[in-house]
Amino acid sequence: MGLLGWPWARRRQGPSTFDRASTAEEVTAGVDATHLTAIVTGATNGIGRETARVLALRGAEVIIPARTMASGAKVKDSIAGEVPGAKLHVMEMDLASLASVRRFAKSFSSSHAHLNILVNNAGIMACPFQLSKDGIELQFATNHVGHFLLTNLLLDKMKLTARKTGVQGRIINVSSVAHKRSDGSCFDLNKLNDKSRYKPFIAYAHSKLANILHANELARRLQEEGCNLTANSLHPGVILTNITRYVLPSSMVTSILSVANLFLKNTQQGAATTCYLALHPDVKDVSGKYFADCEEATPRPAGRDAELAKRLWDFSEQLVDSNQHGEINRRK
Repeated sequence: MGLLGWPWARRRQGPSTFDRASTAEEVTAGVDATHLTAIVTGATNGIGRETARVLALRGAEVIIPARTMASGAKVKDSIAGEVPGAKLHVMEMDLASLASVRRFAKSFSSSHAHLNILVNNAGIMACPFQLSKDGIELQFATNHVGHFLLTNLLLDKMKLTARKTGVQGRIINVSSVAHKRSDGSCFDLNKLNDKSRYKPFIAYAHSKLANILHANELARRLQEEGCNLTANSLHPGVILTNITRYVLPSSMVTSILSVANLFLKNTQQGAATTCYLALHPDVKDVSGKYFADCEEATPRPAGRDAELAKRLWDFSEQLVDSNQHGEINRRK
């Protein structure tokens, strides 16, 4: 029986034995996840790829959503070469397109009986101003709205899986310490889509605050409903991955790596907290929390604002509902 269903799995009582130097393999050592099915967004590179690799290493069936089947197949083959016998599936999905998210969720639900773990990891950072296919500022659309819709569409599958198997389902939102630069006053489409006030890093911060608030409100709703599911968010650490492509030229990344490695995390360390929340027994029943370095941490006050979380949820529902009826694009 896998770790999440082991009889000795317990509620976390105190600090974990891991720290910022721990790797994803180390925090999942001894885990048998052969009975689990996971979706990891953003698994084609960076910490998402490492998360998918380690979950597969522990035996989980891992679904890799990718914008193109070619990019997904490439990472699938790469991971399979490192993890013989890995159970990997590639499915097409573009988080910046809500229609694509809907197609993915429908296809997944019809082709897979179970879903235990959903890792909302994909993201873009500090890109030039642009709107998504649905007329929403691209960072907010990709980092939050796409994941919000994906999670909602897969919730019934996760609830059913938890009821049938008795194994607690887990939803993990990868946020960032960058959320501290957002005051939470941004959740209005006119503000988000105002090019004149757009600041790349602040827009990224807004989306990362939304990741935390989404997990918090989702956790509240799940607990109120009595579902055997948890939802948490995390800061993975500062890592030089492909997400920095709009911030640092590749030549600069190469030149500073030797110094940066002294104080930044590598990819294996960056995926540790995600894998900890996905598989470790110490976080059984822990929900609505924010983590860093495999420990509970404290987000800025806006990230603990329950009323703001509810307002974000309502705003997000309006966005995805308007998209379904074509209203966002008509307002562009």
